[in-house]
Amino acid sequence: MQKKVLALHDLSGFGRSSLVPIIAAISAAGHQCVPLPTAYFSTHMAIPGWETVDLTGVMPRVIDQYDRLGLRFESVYAGFLGSADQIDCVRDAVLRLKSENGTAFIDPVMGDNGEVYATYTPEMCTRMRELCEIADIITPNTTEAAILLDRDPASAPQNETEAQEWLHALHSRYGAQVVLTGLDYEPGKVGSGCLSEDGGTISLHERIAQYYPGTGDLFAAVVLGALLNGRALADACALAGEFVKDCIAYTAAQHTDPMHGVQFEKLLPRLFSCHENRTEV
Repeated sequence: MQKKVLALHDLSGFGRSSLVPIIAAISAAGHQCVPLPTAYFSTHMAIPGWETVDLTGVMPRVIDQYDRLGLRFESVYAGFLGSADQIDCVRDAVLRLKSENGTAFIDPVMGDNGEVYATYTPEMCTRMRELCEIADIITPNTTEAAILLDRDPASAPQNETEAQEWLHALHSRYGAQVVLTGLDYEPGKVGSGCLSEDGGTISLHERIAQYYPGTGDLFAAVVLGALLNGRALADACALAGEFVKDCIAYTAAQHTDPMHGVQFEKLLPRLFSCHENRTEV
């Protein structure tokens, strides 16, 4: 049976972030991605002048219909959430729609580069901590990890020993497998660390000096797709890190506006190749 992922994220029409790369990456892994948009944005929010429609009111009705249909998902996957009500909807989806052996995969999008996003009030941060408590896997960046651990958002691991301490602290507090992204304590390198019941590892690769919105969404979706195909967490993170790095390098060579996101489309065949014969049936 093909695996199904319920993806609760915003849909940004232009800019290659949120559901656009997520649907592509999960589909390339051979799984069915079922989007449940939290909001529609004309562009991602880093592009000025965006228009939006809040879909919070529709979300409970969608969850109710899926429950009535008896749909169950091998993963319920959530990212950026715009309100406490949306966090409640994700929690409801996890409790009602996740299959018996399924995975609650939470990317606790709350901030970056040492700063909490303006939309995330202290109450919202508290609610996100509560959501992470029912997660099977969490994928914070260092800013979000600091928030989850009640530390200064501007703090970050300064070496591998500290990165391991952060991973173990997150695992101990939330009882989930952990992927910690944005590790940049080595000059010229960036990457992630992970920790599961089988142990942990740090995976760094060459830093490409260019920023593109949406790369975190792409990374997390590649990790999830690989996990659903039976890969170990460390292997999934290494695959995702290399793929995102290659997408950034390819896009930088095209000299396009960074706000237009990474051109992952032409590199998707690499994901198909990586996942060939890996899908569990």
